[in-house]
This record gives sequence, C-alpha cells and structure tokens, in this order.
Amino acid sequence: MIGSLAELQNSLLPTSGLFVHPASWFILGAALLPLATRLHLHKVVLLGVPLLVLLQIQHLPETFGGGNYLGFELLFGRADRLAFLFMHMFALMAIIGCFYSLHVKQTGQHVAAFLYMAGAFGAILAGDYLSLFMFWELMAVASVFLVWYRRQPASVAAGLRYLMVHVTGGLILLAGIFFHYQQVHDLQFARILTDQAGFAEYLILIGFALNAAIPPLHAWMPDAYPEATVTGAVFMSAFTSKTAVYALARGFPGFEILAVVGAIMAVFGVCYVVVENDARRVLAYHIISQVGYMVCGIGIGTALAINAAVAHAYTNVIYKGLLFMGVGSVLQMTGRSKLTELGGLYRHMPMALIFTVIGGISISGFPLTSGFVSKTMVVAAAGESHRIGLMLLLLAAAVGTFLSVGIKLPYCIWYRRESGIEAQDPPWNMQAGMAIAAFLCIFIGIHPDWLYRMLPFPADFVPYTGPRLSETLQILGFTGLGFYLLVKKLKPEDVINLDTDWVYRKGTALFMRLARGPVNLVNDIVGNLYKTVGLRCTMATARACSLFDRQGIDGVVDGSARGVVSQGDRVRRHITGRLQHYIGASLIALFVVLALVLWL
Repeated sequence: MIGSLAELQNSLLPTSGLFVHPASWFILGAALLPLATRLHLHKVVLLGVPLLVLLQIQHLPETFGGGNYLGFELLFGRADRLAFLFMHMFALMAIIGCFYSLHVKQTGQHVAAFLYMAGAFGAILAGDYLSLFMFWELMAVASVFLVWYRRQPASVAAGLRYLMVHVTGGLILLAGIFFHYQQVHDLQFARILTDQAGFAEYLILIGFALNAAIPPLHAWMPDAYPEATVTGAVFMSAFTSKTAVYALARGFPGFEILAVVGAIMAVFGVCYVVVENDARRVLAYHIISQVGYMVCGIGIGTALAINAAVAHAYTNVIYKGLLFMGVGSVLQMTGRSKLTELGGLYRHMPMALIFTVIGGISISGFPLTSGFVSKTMVVAAAGESHRIGLMLLLLAAAVGTFLSVGIKLPYCIWYRRESGIEAQDPPWNMQAGMAIAAFLCIFIGIHPDWLYRMLPFPADFVPYTGPRLSETLQILGFTGLGFYLLVKKLKPEDVINLDTDWVYRKGTALFMRLARGPVNLVNDIVGNLYKTVGLRCTMATARACSLFDRQGIDGVVDGSARGVVSQGDRVRRHITGRLQHYIGASLIALFVVLALVLWL
C-alpha cells in the first residue's frame, strides 16, 4: 500500500512564472465563440484554445490561484505529476474532439463543449474541495447541453434524467464536504486514509463513484451517451468518468472496496455489451468496464497499481474517443446506430472501418497498441499484490471486450450482411480527428515509455515479455475462435435491456402520476377552501383593519391635529404684532404671579 500520497504530491513538474489557469482559456474561448462565428474565425478558436492549453500545462507553477475567501483557504491550481498526466490527456482529447467537430454549425454546442472542458481542467487542478465542487458542477451543467443539442424527444428526456442524477450526486458530494469540514476544519483535497474514513468521507466517495459510473450508480451513462450529439458523445466519453477516476486516485487510493467493485465492474460492463443492440450503448457500457480496471487499480493502491490505473485512463480516453468517433461517423452518414439496421458498409465507409478497427484492437489489448501497455500493467499489479481473484475477473473482462468491440461491433456494422444503405466516409475533419487518435493508439503501443515517463511514480514496468505476450495472444485467439463458432448465436437482437435506470425512470413516472392525481386533488381542495373560506376571512380582516384605520388611527391622529390647529388659530388672533401690547401683557402677567406668590 502507499504509505502516503506525499510522495505523489511532492514529485512536481518544473515550474515557471506562468500561472494563468488553463480553465480560463476555455471559458474565454466559450465567450468569444459567438463573435468568432460571425467573423468566420470559430475554427481558429476551436483549435487554438486546446493547443494553447497543451503548451501551457508544460509550464505551470507548482501551485497558483490560492487565497482566502470567507474564511476558507482555496487553491485553484496544484500541478503535480498526477494532475499533469490527466491535463495532458484531456488537452490531447480536446484537440482531437475539436478537429472532429469543426463541421458542426451549432455555436451553442461548441460553447457547451468548451465549458465542459473548463470544468474538467478546473476539477483536475483543484487543491480544495470547494473549488473542486464548483468545477464538478460546471461539468454536469455544461455536458447536459451536449445531450439536449441533438434536439430529439428521447435526447431531451435522457438529458433531464442525466441532470437529475448528477445534481443528486453533486448534493451527496456537497454534504460529504460539509460534514468533512465540520470534523477537520480544513477543505484541502488530499488523500483520505482508510482508517480515518467515516460517514463524511464515504459520502464524498459516493459522489465520486457516481461520476465514475460504478454500479449500481452507472445507468446514467448508457442512458445519456447514446442520446447525445455525434460530437458531444466523443467529449463525454473522455471527461466525466476520467475526472472521477482522478478524484478517486487523489483521495481514495488503497480502499479495498474499490478494488473489489472495480473488478466486478469490469465484468459487469461486458455482460451488457454482449446483448446490446445500439452501437453507442455498446460503447457506453464498455466505458463502465474499462473504468473498472482503473477503479480496481486505485483500490489495490500500490505504486504499480496507481500507475496502471492512470495509464489505463490515458489510453482509454484516446481509444474510446476513437471508437465513439467511428460509430458516430456511421450515425452521421446513415442516421442509424442499431446493429440490426446496419451491415455491409465496408464498401461505402472504408476509412471509418479502418479507424474503428484500430480502436477496437486497442481496447482489446492487442500487442503494439496502447491498450496492451496499460491493461497488462493493471493485471500485473493485481498479480503482484497476490489478488488472484481480481486478476481472473480482469482477464475475463478482456475476453468480453475483444468479443464485443474488437470483433462483433465492426462485423455487424461493416460486414454481417448488406443492409442496402447508401453512405460514404465522413467529412475530412472527422477523418482527421480519427486519424490523430488512431496514430496515438499505435504510437503509445510501440513506444510505451513515452507514456510511462508521465506516470506519477517511477515506472520500470516492461509490458513486452514472453509470458505476457503469450497470455494475451491466447486470450485473443481463443476469443476469436469462439466468435467464429458462435457467430449465429451472437447476432444482435432489437430488444430493450433493463438496467438500474429502471428505478428512477419508474420513480419519476410514479411521481408524475402522484402529481397529476392525489397531489393535484389536494391542491384543488386547498384552492377551493381558500376561495370559499380563506379568501372571505382575508377580506373580512382587511375590512376590519380598514375600519380601525379610518375610525381609530385616523380619528385620533386627525382629531389631535385639528385640536392643535384650533388652538393655534386662537393664539394667532391674540398676536397683534405691536410691541407696547406685548410689554403691557408681560407686566400684567408679572403682577399676577407676584400676587399669587404673596398670597400663598
């Protein structure tokens, strides 16, 4: 186990005097995009901002943006090696995603994507829980518009459910932060030790777990991602769950529950993938499975396991983005995403086929691809910590991954049968985005040290050894043979698969029925009572108050005023303005006073 996260936090990058927060550039870009669109400069902004951020993060100071606000010590920037790796992969994905979305004419969609990225970068750099929560919620609010901008009834409904779930998760996180501060009087976002974790800390863990789509808090992902826009799903596949992985790696390494849940999560995702029909739901469930590897590594908590978890997060962002871009290209050009409606597209969309296959073999962990150099590290970390059960579950998940995404997905879309759909490869910018991601998948697979040098702990892991290559090739080979023998049994079916989103879907429907029925009836009864009884009482009270005002208050005040005015008139009649009269009156008054004094 890691004794402390101090080693991680103290291994800081070289610094300089540059301290502009990377999130600021995305916020500025979002503000400038409407004007840039009118001036036909939006493409410059879309590509220039993430490129600028990629350059800037190389020179961030150790800490920046600190200060005191309302008695709270805040730190908006903490650029250690863990934060740098996540910022680097997010900046790369921002460039790739913006290339892919250059053709999109909806400025609002670009604005939402930029604000979403700003939230992700802000959360990664946050050194305290308050600033983390602020950027965490910015991500939730901005990303929901990437679902709504598809402008379909199903997208609107899915977006509402997505927002409802994430607002709930945000409230749980905020409650945990509040109770944690009540206990320690410190908002610093640092590692929480397992023996010091209480109710508050587990609330924070649940808030992070929801964004990581850990079952049973996962259903929002396959519900919302397939309903997002083509480009929006690419961004969403990269930022929300990986930001949660970062938060878990920062705050909860070594938690045993994460190791167990992560391994189960890896298998759980592929079980749904095998029976899913919608291509983007297949990929959404695969995010759950792949994040399971990362959560398992974080739960194991050794230096190798943490390195493996964040390395897998890095490679997953790229190959998962590539898969969403490939399937999104099919949706863009054909208007369809169900596997039962597709087939025979290899003649019409050959470039999309090539790029999607590269993403498929990468996620399957083929040698010479990025997935191999990170996935084998996670399995090795489980083996070195003598967690044989976890290791077997992760290997079983690898079988399901290759079966469903490496073989079944491209086979059903491009080869299974001739669907009669006329299509062509997507626009050049979409192909450019896929080409960059595909290049990185191969480059990292051939040069793993390029990735390993960015890991938070020193990495001497060697992925290309005889036993690891033999193990991987046997798994892939037997899985391919199994698909060949069972291909007819594995054909997709147009069915609806129940998941835990059934709970809040039915709960929402029940609430609406209650709102339309008993609640509405009670509201009508209360309204009628108010009209018949309450309103009359109110009017009677108002009339009584008016009468009291007129007869009581006004009578007293006005009567007193009239008395004062009357006495003033009497006095005024005795005022002549002649001095001799005043002297004579004064003498008479003096004599009267003296007489009274002498008499008494």
